[in-house]
Amino acid sequence: MVPKPILVTTPPPATSAPSPLLNAVSPLKTEEKPQTQTLKTPTTTTQKAITKPSPSSSTTKTTPQQRVELKRKTNSWVPALMLNAFDDIINNFIDPPLKPSIDPRHVLSQNFAPVHELPPTECEVIEGSLPPSLDGAYIRNGPNPQFLPRGPYHLFDGDGMLHALRISHGKKPTLCSRYVKTYKYTMENDAGFPLIPNVFSGFNSLVASAARGSLSAARFLTGQFNPANGIGLANTSLAFFGNRLFALGESDLPYVVNVTPDGDIETLGRHDFDGKLTFSMTAHPKIDPDTAECFAFRYGPVPPFLTYFRFDGNGKKHEDVPIFSMLTPSFLHDFAITKKYAIFCDIQLGLNPLDMISGGSPVGSVASKVPRIGILPRDAKDESMMKWFEVPGFNIIHAINAWEEDEGRTVVLVAPNILSMEHALERMELVHAMVEKVRIELDTGIITRQPVSARNLDFAVINPAFVGKKNRFVYAAVGDPMPKISGVVKLDVSKGEERRDCTVGCRMYGEGCYGGEPFFVAREEGGEEDDGYLVSYVHDERKGESRFLVMDAKSPELDVVAAVRLPRRVPYGFHGLFVKESELRKVSLS
Repeated sequence: MVPKPILVTTPPPATSAPSPLLNAVSPLKTEEKPQTQTLKTPTTTTQKAITKPSPSSSTTKTTPQQRVELKRKTNSWVPALMLNAFDDIINNFIDPPLKPSIDPRHVLSQNFAPVHELPPTECEVIEGSLPPSLDGAYIRNGPNPQFLPRGPYHLFDGDGMLHALRISHGKKPTLCSRYVKTYKYTMENDAGFPLIPNVFSGFNSLVASAARGSLSAARFLTGQFNPANGIGLANTSLAFFGNRLFALGESDLPYVVNVTPDGDIETLGRHDFDGKLTFSMTAHPKIDPDTAECFAFRYGPVPPFLTYFRFDGNGKKHEDVPIFSMLTPSFLHDFAITKKYAIFCDIQLGLNPLDMISGGSPVGSVASKVPRIGILPRDAKDESMMKWFEVPGFNIIHAINAWEEDEGRTVVLVAPNILSMEHALERMELVHAMVEKVRIELDTGIITRQPVSARNLDFAVINPAFVGKKNRFVYAAVGDPMPKISGVVKLDVSKGEERRDCTVGCRMYGEGCYGGEPFFVAREEGGEEDDGYLVSYVHDERKGESRFLVMDAKSPELDVVAAVRLPRRVPYGFHGLFVKESELRKVSLS
């Protein structure tokens, strides 16, 4: 009997109790209807999330390669069934999702619920007109599990899905949503059930870690997946450098993607830069707007806990620079660059394996640790010139920008400081991030800190032309609370010396409306730093509708220049990027 699909629609208001998710593997199918949610029980336990009609058997011949593949699947069916049963035991009895932060009924409620893929679909401009500067594609990355979770699930654990709005003047804009076809996604889609445990939610105790570790080893030994091919999700961000467009997640290598002229999204493959990039890479590389160089790093649980590297303007990777002066493993999600330096923050969020004994996560806050800022010449070939400065209480997840002053003797860093680091992963709604400007005198070690705004702000961006250079304006998302974003503010960080709130512009999305990280697109003929537009997807939870919003970045109220009604909702996600038409052509030719 064919399993009935699960229909996930826009959820009921927050006052309604969420419907329970199923412990069995469930195929995912979505249907956009406001204020209702239906979950139907499947009669079997496995089926692919997205199925395609197969050709008629009367016109299809089985090739030898297909017969070998069919034999392989048949031989692996029995062990897969046994291992899936063991997985159910782990999820139901050994390590069920007891905390709200890893309970899929909570994490995937409202507009965090996953959606299916969407081919390029025309959209209507319902307000204003799209400016000529928006010629290309706005792409937003985010987690979107292809299977409804059978056990613990954290917001960071979903498969990467790209939502691209293709804008070509003279044509209607089109929205397309596609999974990044990672090795993990492809193998699990082919199998019809999850194979690789969730990194952020699957190892919450020694018993759970041992059980899921044993299950993963058994799946590897039975040929269900090979971790050497990557286990990453590519669900965090995007970057364009070396004439390639990458979907990024910090637990794996980058995946090259492309947006076609008709607006579709293609995954071209996992990229190792001619074998020179191993293991993983940050999801927040920095591109110098003047030289086109890219700067990046990776971090991990074994020494060296931090490794720095860079790429030239053509995307050729230089040698790794291991940083052994980082003495303990730290959750180093982001960093900053200036024209001379790379800047790293060794924060109080690290790896705590002993916490698993008491049922905690191996990733958590370390109260006894003093945060540090490390500054390394960005063209360094080793860590001999690395300088570390203790900055008590300064914990960042994201960096905004950095630059040099006093002829390079002072480094200035602007970033949101997480004031409640102990809640960073488990209770994000309790996190408050306050943007600060930190001045570091390299010769004396004197550090000066100035708050820029007391509001709860994160996911901040600047004009990309000012990366690594002194800038004035910052555009930050307003947490209401995080991870929901109720608006965007414009900050003038040059006013920090006046010791008052630096907010000079603000737009709130309205009751029941939430957006994502803004992205700044410069006006083609513009000359000033804030001469451009802010773009973001915004969702109205009351109507169950999503829009693409274009705002005037120069105006005090961040006036709406254009609004595009999207053909279906876009779930809340992480980081986005606007790719110009000229850059998209380079990707197609590379």
